Amino acid sequence: MTEATDLAARAGDRDPRVGLRAVAALRRLLEQLEAVQVRSARAQGWSWQEIAAELGVSRQAVHKKHGRR
Repeated sequence: MTEATDLAARAGDRDPRVGLRAVAALRRLLEQLEAVQVRSARAQGWSWQEIAAELGVSRQAVHKKHGRR
């Protein structure tokens, strides 16, 4: 996870351009990681409700975001 660590460090940079770019990259990485874990959970038979509970969102929200993938 050195990429995430590097991005987290850059997110605190004093230069807003560097910090904002790092925040945007972290957001993309987080979305990718979430998608991987949701696919894994579904492949293991988890319900949308179980996934939603772990993510702290509604079942409808997680299904809308990941249901068609």
